[in-house]
Amino acid sequence: MKTTQLTTAQVLSTIPQGHRSELLKVFGSLLKNFLEGRWEPSVLNGGKFCEVVYSILEGHTTGKFSSRPRKPRNMVDACRKLEQADKNKFCRSVRIQIPRMLISLYEIRNNRGIGHIGGDVDPNHMDTLAVVNICKWILAELIRIFHKTDTSAATQMVERLIDRTIPTIWRINGKRRVLNTKLRYQDQMLLLLYDSDGPVNEADLVAWVEYSNPSIFRRDVIRKAHKERLIEYDETNKQIQISPLGIDYVETNLSLEL
Repeated sequence: MKTTQLTTAQVLSTIPQGHRSELLKVFGSLLKNFLEGRWEPSVLNGGKFCEVVYSILEGHTTGKFSSRPRKPRNMVDACRKLEQADKNKFCRSVRIQIPRMLISLYEIRNNRGIGHIGGDVDPNHMDTLAVVNICKWILAELIRIFHKTDTSAATQMVERLIDRTIPTIWRINGKRRVLNTKLRYQDQMLLLLYDSDGPVNEADLVAWVEYSNPSIFRRDVIRKAHKERLIEYDETNKQIQISPLGIDYVETNLSLEL
């Protein structure tokens, strides 16, 4: 495999799958909301991003990851506690730089009128731009720290991450489009399901990938993926949901950015 073809999930493969999956999902939502001009959801995504990153750093420094990313009772105190990690075992970025960035992110999320009624500052482009760039920097640091590849490949991934923020999936007028039109239909379907919070109607999937014949799509794409256990297909209700195996396939084989 060429180093330029590595996905973010592959480079971060040393992070537990549950934490890695949530990290990339929240980061992807953050970028989508930003590109679509939805400032408040973007900043709220930044708060969720903080919680996932904190859980990764906590697991890394204690040697025991939680079963799933969690929200600490007090984010500021929890991040400051990370500074007490053994400096001979953990780099300054893990102990000090990323935790302090997380505190800044959480401050914007909680005290800039985001998610609260009566805030004295409305969510706006300035706040969101700050959140997006801090999150990109943190994710680039995680790639640098946790990459399971050679330094050259990790460096290329960091540069790609910093320079490009176009997601694979574009939401517009209630529809979703996979912008990488070179992908086969099954991969487009899996990306769309990965991007969804729950089951998706069969008719919506057919429309989103613009397949001309729903019956053939059902036969050649949906049922095939169901047989391979990449999805769960409820033929009665015509609903489709990605499986854990499908999630792993997307994160291993498909890039979440163009």
